[in-house]
Amino acid sequence: MSSMQEQLKNLKDEAIIALNEINNKDSVMQWRSKYIGRTSKLASVLKNLKDIPQEQRKDVGQLVNAIKKDLESAYLQRIDDLNNLDIDTHPSVEIDISLPGMPSRNGGLHPITTALNKTLDVLSKLGFSSIEGPEAETSKYNFDSLRIPDDHPARDMWDTFWLNASDADDPLLLRTHTSPMQIRFLEENDPPIRIAVPGKCYRYEATDATHEWMMHQVEILAIDKNISISNLKGTLQSFAYEMFGLDAKIMLRNSYFPFVEPGVEMAVFFRGQWLEVMGAGMVHPDIIKAAGYDPSVYTGFAAGMGIERIAMLLWDIEDIRYFYQNDLRFLNKF
Repeated sequence: MSSMQEQLKNLKDEAIIALNEINNKDSVMQWRSKYIGRTSKLASVLKNLKDIPQEQRKDVGQLVNAIKKDLESAYLQRIDDLNNLDIDTHPSVEIDISLPGMPSRNGGLHPITTALNKTLDVLSKLGFSSIEGPEAETSKYNFDSLRIPDDHPARDMWDTFWLNASDADDPLLLRTHTSPMQIRFLEENDPPIRIAVPGKCYRYEATDATHEWMMHQVEILAIDKNISISNLKGTLQSFAYEMFGLDAKIMLRNSYFPFVEPGVEMAVFFRGQWLEVMGAGMVHPDIIKAAGYDPSVYTGFAAGMGIERIAMLLWDIEDIRYFYQNDLRFLNKF
């Protein structure tokens, strides 16, 4: 066992002991921020994964995700325990034991959350570490650095919601894709790179059975020496097998995205239907060169997958709008 893995297991033990000593809900929330929040020690390990020897990164990343899941479960159990303690400490409340019991209904994860967790779990097995980026993005990262300048017709594909004046030096907008984290991560990290970026994206467009103005996306980026489109295809096929089973088929067809060359769209055949679930391609040499690396030495691939589309395939849902109508008849199925 590496020293990092031993430190993580000690951190888990420390967190569990601290949690069991807590007797009020405010302290539980502080515990959550300290141990599993965005600024927690676990989160800092993922952010500094690049500093860990390459041969240990995959094992450490998987261990961090497993510990986080265990601590989340322990946190929820402690909340339940404290809720029960509140009831027990108010004996003055009279209860008529002759009345019929009130049924309690357990909540559950939203299907999109379930699909997102499964997606990140599969990508973790394929060697990708999860990181997050801002939803309010600058025009520089959302467009310009991804080879989509102001006058580029491809901007019509990503019409979006602006948060301040479009004539500002670097106006803010609700990001249209998770691809800006390609640039942000490349600015601060050296290859080899294997990341998965989950998050919400926003586009000003009409909704229909397969499109929504807000969606969840996971971006993957791999940069290293001698990466080819065969690696991209193999990764996407392995992803489809893990997500949908060995009977799943994929179809790649040419498409255009300014920040990859060549670009493809991937559709999956599952339960008798084809559905496009992501765009992908080889990272454009200009992107690699702008990050300070020689594109004749380093290559890579990227893909952006829609979690709602994946969920539609997993549970045979014909209309994407069902996910956000807050209809309990639909949500109770999950």
